[in-house]
Amino acid sequence: MNSKKHVFILSDSVGETAELVIKAGLSQFTHHYDIQRVPYVEDIRTIDEVLFRAKDTESIIGFTLVDPMLRDYLNQKASELNIEAIDIMGPMLQAMERFFDKKPRQEPGLVHKLDEDYFKKVEAIEFAVKYDDGRDPRGISRADIILIGVSRTSKTPLSQFLAHKRLKVANIPIVPEVEPPEELFMVDPKKCIGLRIEPIKLNDIRKERLKALGLGDQATYANIQRIHQELDYFNKIVERIGCRVVDVSNKAVEETANHILRLIKE
Repeated sequence: MNSKKHVFILSDSVGETAELVIKAGLSQFTHHYDIQRVPYVEDIRTIDEVLFRAKDTESIIGFTLVDPMLRDYLNQKASELNIEAIDIMGPMLQAMERFFDKKPRQEPGLVHKLDEDYFKKVEAIEFAVKYDDGRDPRGISRADIILIGVSRTSKTPLSQFLAHKRLKVANIPIVPEVEPPEELFMVDPKKCIGLRIEPIKLNDIRKERLKALGLGDQATYANIQRIHQELDYFNKIVERIGCRVVDVSNKAVEETANHILRLIKE
């Protein structure tokens, strides 16, 4: 059995790029490995600390440093200490400098600084996870869109799809025995979208869900009378809020999401 190897990732930014490249290389080998990321490297002292630990544990180093002084220092010291160090950014920057006949900007993290869209997407995805399925009603007031519906109306996949469009989405399950959070009736109704579904369609979906879980399809969850009760309650909540409704009965998630986006733009 292969012994576990240690890899240090150094970066003057978050280290995402370096880790992705290193992992791509490691995937070609069968060794088990531990990766430790050291982000925001700004001085020689941090480099020395990592070099010392790498030497002590017989580790390999991968790094992305745009500062040529730090980059040269790490390369030189790693060579002196006989530590394998992979300069991911250096050769590429040097080649581009020759090609463009221009010095690089030497600013760490420009990919993410320039790409605000990236952060908006990440923030929206994290928001959708945090405020999924009514976990925290405080998300309702902060959301761009609030989805409400009974169980199995694709609230979660819709939330994630819309999050990739940089929208913060909270979703709230509607259950007859549970009063919806007060916050739901305090927000602008235009931000709220009800997800309606035909009873027979929902009945089929829930039966399939129960089968997938290894349960019988006779459970109350898939009972048609229970489904009618839930949908009646849903209609009352929608009417009380005064929000718009999208029928998801025969729509794919992408189709429903695009419909919601059009409603929001309108």
